[in-house]
Amino acid sequence: MDTLSKHYSELLGLAEGWIVEQVDLSLERNCVEIRLKRDPAVSVVCPECGESCSIADHAPERTWRHLDTMQFETRLVATLPRAKCANCGVKTVSVPWSEKYSRFTLMFEAFAVRVIQAAGSLQAAAGLLRLDWSSVQRIMERAVERGLNRRLLEDVACVGIDEKSFGRGQDYISVMTDPDEGRVLEVSEGRDEAAADLLWAVFSDEERDSIRAVSMDMWKAYENSAENNAPNAEIVHDRYHISAHLNKAVDQVRRAEHKALMATGDETLKGSRRLWLYNEENLSDDARHDFQSLRDAELKTSRAWALKEQFRWFWDYSYASNASKFFDAWYAWASRSRLTPIKKVARMLKKRLPRILTYFRHRITNATSEGLNSRIQSIKASARGFRVFKNYRIRILFYCGKLDLMPAGFQP
Repeated sequence: MDTLSKHYSELLGLAEGWIVEQVDLSLERNCVEIRLKRDPAVSVVCPECGESCSIADHAPERTWRHLDTMQFETRLVATLPRAKCANCGVKTVSVPWSEKYSRFTLMFEAFAVRVIQAAGSLQAAAGLLRLDWSSVQRIMERAVERGLNRRLLEDVACVGIDEKSFGRGQDYISVMTDPDEGRVLEVSEGRDEAAADLLWAVFSDEERDSIRAVSMDMWKAYENSAENNAPNAEIVHDRYHISAHLNKAVDQVRRAEHKALMATGDETLKGSRRLWLYNEENLSDDARHDFQSLRDAELKTSRAWALKEQFRWFWDYSYASNASKFFDAWYAWASRSRLTPIKKVARMLKKRLPRILTYFRHRITNATSEGLNSRIQSIKASARGFRVFKNYRIRILFYCGKLDLMPAGFQP
């Protein structure tokens, strides 16, 4: 037993003062139980202030899940002494093999984090780890908490804010991203100004003052929050959201024209929706051939598409002054187009032009947010939706936050 105890002491890397008292193997339960005890000859320290203390008494026996021994589930069992501190009172001592309040050893949690990262879903990870869903969720929560406590944000100069659907209907979450690092910084429930304010709470006052630009759509609640929380930052209206507005306008023109043509038996626009919305260079050869005949036809949809495509050149300018001149010419064309949806978008862009032209100073977009949105959507799909926002937030930060999730002493 002495040899076996020494063997497990070395494997566990026990700190001075802890002894392997007994090792029990149960073939029936397929389990190895390692009983630990505190060496009475070694003093304890207060977990709050670190002062050397005497032992007041012992807390109830606790058990921690450890890495398997061969095919056997392995557990550590110990009765923890409570330190009698003159400054802090009676406190249960910390153990070197686990974090406070955790039912797992540090080694097991490090292994579990890697399994969860690699697994396709939380249920799959739970099955591989032989844990229930709530235990895996708690491991994720502790990992995210560690990562957030270690994260440094003083070098963040630009951020993006976007919305993402949460549940059914009009349920949304707001997501703040770091476009330079390609990571999610924070997630809040809703998309009103209060939700946006919660996103900014991840920064200190000094860090907020150093942020130079914020990329977002034209949602007023996000603008108001950015103005209040990051007064030195310029708002940059995201080019991909602007493209989405123009695509929507083209589709509105197409649907109205298709309805009118179908009333006369003309099926020219039937089945052509995707042709007008995709970039022409992304179409297959057959689709491009079909589209060319439509594009050259005398159609309102053709004119709407031409206006949408022409606006793509706006983003290629090097300077805001040249882009502004281009916009004036484009706006004049759009205003004369007699295409109500296009004119509506043109007026909106003209009204927001100063915060669109800021793009040429900062060159940031929500492209990172859109890429992360795809990852977030896959998280939502694998979980088959979320009923509780807290779990959704933890999952997003775990997979998309680029956090250091590992327990202390373990490499990511």
